[in-house]
Amino acid sequence: MTEKPVLKTHNLSIGYPKHTVTTGINENLFAGELVCLIGPNGAGKTTLMRTIAAMLSPIEGHVTLIGDDVRSLESRILAQRLSVVLTDRINVGLLSGYELVALGRHPYTDWTGNLTKNDENIIRWAVNAVGADELAPRHIHELSDGERQKLMIARALAQDPAVMILDEPTAFLDLPRRVEIMQLLRNLARETNRAILLSTHDLDLALRNADRIWLMPKNDAIQVGAPEDLVLTGAFEKAFASEGVQFDKRTGSFRPMVGAQHEVALIGEGINRIWTERALERAGFTVVESASTAITIGESDWTLKKGEAVTPEKVYSLYDLVTALQS
Repeated sequence: MTEKPVLKTHNLSIGYPKHTVTTGINENLFAGELVCLIGPNGAGKTTLMRTIAAMLSPIEGHVTLIGDDVRSLESRILAQRLSVVLTDRINVGLLSGYELVALGRHPYTDWTGNLTKNDENIIRWAVNAVGADELAPRHIHELSDGERQKLMIARALAQDPAVMILDEPTAFLDLPRRVEIMQLLRNLARETNRAILLSTHDLDLALRNADRIWLMPKNDAIQVGAPEDLVLTGAFEKAFASEGVQFDKRTGSFRPMVGAQHEVALIGEGINRIWTERALERAGFTVVESASTAITIGESDWTLKKGEAVTPEKVYSLYDLVTALQS
């Protein structure tokens, strides 16, 4: 990118008075991009995000937001430039969805807290932008986690910031809502030309939606790049290397490290092959090009042949296939 970053870290070291988490962070955020911060537990993702948001003091270095050190900005000005959505569930009493989103205009109101016509327009726009029009009149305590999260994002959007920071915004959500929220954030980054940085443990959604990833290993330097770059260079494998799991470059997902019992050959392609391989690897079989035990994949069945002298056996589910192999 050739444009100037809206947020930049300068030789940043993060942590606490008696414990430095990581050092030498020099990264940028640009307008209109969605960046996902990922890494194993304990790597310091939340610490980094709170430091960027001026909620924690850096050990060394500093963070600039539109050219100014975030820690030098008056809180009101900082809130007009940067909004934060944390994982913590907040108690908002009997507020309606609209009233919750309206809190995002607080950095712009006078001492009386009165909303202007422009404030009202921005609140309605933010509610509409996240697809929450029907939620606005309802009380927050009546809403699901996914509905509440939409309104929290709308509140952050109503601040009209240059940068939005979200710490695990999909943490309490089921899979459909996680997908929905991630796609919403991706669209907001593009449509509103804001920089959005979010932390997540959902690797698959990050790989599919992020423009760039900040990959934060434990006790090592942050790796930054397009999701595919970090997969192909082996950065993901290194960052998440731990006992019991390994990262599969082909599928972009983690799988258990099960000690292989036997080798088996697969004949056939398509979606059934992918899921057949997963079932076999989970059961401890290694898929190879050629073996005395071979499986031919059909459209809705599998033909299993154990050795040259064994009559092929046809099965109609992967559960039955694995059971037959293990018998």
